[in-house]
Amino acid sequence: MTESFRRDGEYEQYANPYQGAQQHASSPVNPEWPPPPAQPPAPQPVTVEPGTTVWPAQQQAAYATSADGGDGNGGGTALLTAAPAEPAAPAPKKRTRGPLALLAAVAIVAAAIGGGTAYGIQELTGNDTVTSSSTSTNVIPSSAKGTVSGVAKAVSPSIVEINATLSNGSSTGSGVIITSDGEIITNNHVISGASSIKVSTSDGKEYTAKVVGTDSAKDLALIKLENASGLTPATLGDSDGVQVGDEVVAIGSPEGLTGTVTSGIVSALDRDVTVSTDESQSQGGQGGGSGQWPFEFGGQEFNGDTGSSTTTYKALQTDASLNPGNSGGALIDMNGNIVGINSAMYSAADSTSSSSAGSVGLGFAIPINTVKSDLAKLRAGGSDS
Repeated sequence: MTESFRRDGEYEQYANPYQGAQQHASSPVNPEWPPPPAQPPAPQPVTVEPGTTVWPAQQQAAYATSADGGDGNGGGTALLTAAPAEPAAPAPKKRTRGPLALLAAVAIVAAAIGGGTAYGIQELTGNDTVTSSSTSTNVIPSSAKGTVSGVAKAVSPSIVEINATLSNGSSTGSGVIITSDGEIITNNHVISGASSIKVSTSDGKEYTAKVVGTDSAKDLALIKLENASGLTPATLGDSDGVQVGDEVVAIGSPEGLTGTVTSGIVSALDRDVTVSTDESQSQGGQGGGSGQWPFEFGGQEFNGDTGSSTTTYKALQTDASLNPGNSGGALIDMNGNIVGINSAMYSAADSTSSSSAGSVGLGFAIPINTVKSDLAKLRAGGSDS
């Protein structure tokens, strides 16, 4: 025999229309009450204690049992309670104030000034790293943007003059500072075969430099100044974004004239320029005096014999004036980014006269993206194999 127990209040109860408004503890609940009538009785106020009146809702009221200090099995007082009313519409949310609003405001301000401070942060934190950019970075102050003077002022501190002592003479060229502790990119032919290297910065300081690595196949070399710090590194741009007709500035030391600035445009892209990798050819190449750096283009030799050992690379062509000594210097866009390393120029001078020597608007530069892709190799000592 299975028994079923119903505790007081366990299931929903309906009001008994045949009993009074209150159910006392002494009166047991009759489990066989008839079901409620089809229409519930009209609501009446029920006094539950002196001075308190409860008005039931329009829906069916129910008895609720309130424990009076018992254990839930004993006496309790059945009270008529109103059905829950429809929830009121939520009050409109108030605008966030205080710490959350303050944090949001700080984030907005930080985002607004982020672009403007990027270059300053780069200058403060890039002491021993190459300052490079996959896209053009505006190095020039807005007041001087797009001007040759603005470019010269911003980038000249990053360009150096290089004097290499060779076994049978000397070579003068230029270089670009890429770290604040004195890493410098230049042409391989500027320092090839050098027994000693002296470097002069734009402020007149002189340093001794050592060769870190060379890559004659790309005519690139990396040298490092001794006991240098606090130098101004150049920003390496993106040569893939250079277009024919873009204005450019060249800075170098032609004929030993430190910090010479010239300007022009990019005349052509992807010129196949062939230069010598032979040490004996490089000793007179682009140095001071009457020597010219020989190169080939279109099957013809210019500025002398390139020798039997040569290398060919894709170059940017520019009409910015380049002269002996500009090799290894910078070709710069109008935002102050290095887009090329000047490496070869055409001269109309012949072997017997230097009266017609000088730039005729045909200069070539190694694209800076070639330099960036070669840096790890150069830092590891390079390879001329």
